[in-house]
Amino acid sequence: MMYSVVIPVYNSEKVVKETVSRIVEVSKNEKIDIEIILVNDGSYDNSWNVIKELAQKHDQVKSINLLKNYGQHVANLCGFNHALGEYIITMDDDMQNPPEEIPKLISRVEGGYDLVIGEYYEKKHSGFRKIGSKIVAYIVKKIFKAPADLKLSNFRIAHKEVINRVCSHDSGYPYIPGLLLMYSSNKANVKIQHLDRKIGESNYRIKNIIKLVFEILFNYSAYPLRIVATIGLTVSLFSLALSVYYVMKTLFIGSEVPGWASIVVLLSFFNGISLLVLGMIGEYMVRLLKQTRNDRTFFIKEKVGV
Repeated sequence: MMYSVVIPVYNSEKVVKETVSRIVEVSKNEKIDIEIILVNDGSYDNSWNVIKELAQKHDQVKSINLLKNYGQHVANLCGFNHALGEYIITMDDDMQNPPEEIPKLISRVEGGYDLVIGEYYEKKHSGFRKIGSKIVAYIVKKIFKAPADLKLSNFRIAHKEVINRVCSHDSGYPYIPGLLLMYSSNKANVKIQHLDRKIGESNYRIKNIIKLVFEILFNYSAYPLRIVATIGLTVSLFSLALSVYYVMKTLFIGSEVPGWASIVVLLSFFNGISLLVLGMIGEYMVRLLKQTRNDRTFFIKEKVGV
């Protein structure tokens, strides 16, 4: 049985060679038939030339050069479309996912699961990255109805049938962790190691995490609209109660209704809510337009070993 390992590569010229070398070593030592698919996601360093040479050197390595930087999830999707294995493994290119843990994923998935996700003994990320990951994981599990105790990571293995469903999903923004949860029926975790980053820095910043949260919310849920609807209903009830209060006060006490200051404040508040609603609807309309245009998710510039 063949296993495909898909690795998005972004500015990893210093580590990707060791990553591949260790996967090849695991393949030989454990007698596992593995193909390695390296997808260069618009790196501006020498990553493409490095993985191109790796594909020329190793028969089991395929290297793909995307036209530009599409993001990790699109790079994974590209790799999925070229995978021949019965099971597909995804992992990062920074050596924080040790290839020596691959047999653990394989052993666990053979228990009848169609998706197994690595659960780190201890995450070796920075403090804000851990907080961001927890927020994203909470949102993802809520939207995609995953078990509350299921841990998420990029080191995982899925059956080919699950991957085929993910590839057939028509979306302008393919969020791979969510789609894998959506199209799998039997999920599990397996405990694995997570190593310190030895070379380079993480490409994830606070702005990346915020952008990711917005992309997930607006592409895969109606939560933003529901939140705004709830705010609108609350404000309407408050306005109604305030109106009744002033009418009753005028009728029975005879005091004057507050003047222009109150009116201006209320109008400004309601106009702000209206603009927020229009902004939300605009976000959904932009994504709907992108969907109906049926744009290609990615373009490939060059392939080696494919």
